[in-house]
Amino acid sequence: MVGGSQRGIGPREARPWTFYALGVLFGTFLLFLYGPMLVIYLLSFQGPNGGVTFPMVGVSLQWFRDIFKPGQMANIPIAFTRSIELAAVVSLLTVVISVAAALGFRRRFPGSGVVFYFAVASLVMPSLLVGFGIGLGFQFLGWQTSLFTSALGAQLTWTLPFGLFAMFAVVNRFNRSYEEAANDLGATAWQRLRYVTLPILLPGIIGVAMGAFTLSYDEYARTTLAIGRNNTLPLEIYALISSATSPVLFAIGTLTTSVSFLIIGTTLVVVWRMQRRRAVMVGE
Repeated sequence: MVGGSQRGIGPREARPWTFYALGVLFGTFLLFLYGPMLVIYLLSFQGPNGGVTFPMVGVSLQWFRDIFKPGQMANIPIAFTRSIELAAVVSLLTVVISVAAALGFRRRFPGSGVVFYFAVASLVMPSLLVGFGIGLGFQFLGWQTSLFTSALGAQLTWTLPFGLFAMFAVVNRFNRSYEEAANDLGATAWQRLRYVTLPILLPGIIGVAMGAFTLSYDEYARTTLAIGRNNTLPLEIYALISSATSPVLFAIGTLTTSVSFLIIGTTLVVVWRMQRRRAVMVGE
């Protein structure tokens, strides 16, 4: 007992040098990843006489107010609304198609592997070529490119593969004994789907919706050649880069990134509350 106690309170074993080397490498990676974002956040609060570089000349909210003033930035609120509306539709379609595909692929069928690889093949194609091909296809058919036709299709080629990967992972961990229990209790196929399968898959479904929304909200390359006349927010910002050189661009970046973090944070809170409620119900 004494010997075991002494061994338990002895000095901790020294960490190898590789631990600290990997720690420095990871810290450098975080700095490289978030450093530019922090610079943009800081410069967006430049004073009225400040520029787009350091040092900062005072602190103000001038550049945030300029976003909503008539003039050069007048299209930013409109483009932001378009991006939100398009992202919402893309998110809904991605969830519906991904959930249906994941449930359908639970049973193997002839050619399932080929169908799967065709579904995710757009990820390996250059984004600009995907958008260019969709734009040419609409032109060949005599259709007008627009926000909720060609641009919607272009963005789905980007969000659907990620939605499929996520839902396949969630469904593969699904315990089908719950569905078998529902069958034994006399549940119909619709009741089993509505009251058993979907509630269990709901955290994963919310994650897919959030991921598709943020991917669509920030998408530029696939959208630029298939959008038609009306720009989304990323396209509008890109158009302003060549004509506006003021901290207002940093203010736009701060606001749009804040929206993304708000969506991600809200999703995490919702999923956490669902998991907690489910744990309490299981404990009872």
